Amino acid sequence: MKLLVIRHGQTQANAEHRYLGALDLPLNELGILQAESIARQFSSPIDALYCSPLLRARQTSACISDALGIPSLVAPAFRERNVGVFEGLTQTEAATEFPELWAKNITRHWQDAPDGGESIQEVFERVAQGIAELHANHKNHNVLLVAHGFVAKVSRALVLGFTSDFFDWQLGNGETLELQMPEQWTASAAFISSDAALGA
Repeated sequence: MKLLVIRHGQTQANAEHRYLGALDLPLNELGILQAESIARQFSSPIDALYCSPLLRARQTSACISDALGIPSLVAPAFRERNVGVFEGLTQTEAATEFPELWAKNITRHWQDAPDGGESIQEVFERVAQGIAELHANHKNHNVLLVAHGFVAKVSRALVLGFTSDFFDWQLGNGETLELQMPEQWTASAAFISSDAALGA
């Protein structure tokens, strides 16, 4: 299976460099243009299209669905990481309003998270399960997945293996990450390797 992970088009929160997470904001004007242009990137046949349940991903996926003539299926496992009390804030605002959490570099902890948010471990677990379901249902197919920045990071680590640039690597709005899934890939094996690499 070839898995093409697409990050949704830009929102105003993305443009302002704010934590977006579980906040359900629409695409801005540039994001709509990005979504409309994405479908023209694909020359190979696309067999299935999935998206996160969040509005910005569904809007992006709807543009692709219309262009390619295939249905867009919602996959809850690929929603963006909830960063709790940091949501809607810039990094400067988060550091000012929650100095103790910020000083801990809390968003990079494996088993901890900003208050009300998800840990990295929790995101790895649900994304791994989501990829496992796609892999089981679409062997030898080309699958598009419209999701989010942190989901793309996790997907990349689960399929390619954890690398030292995990936190620095970023998929831009409207960009695509191509992942060729090994035939024998399993969620449990991928998760164990990432678990160890992040020091769980």
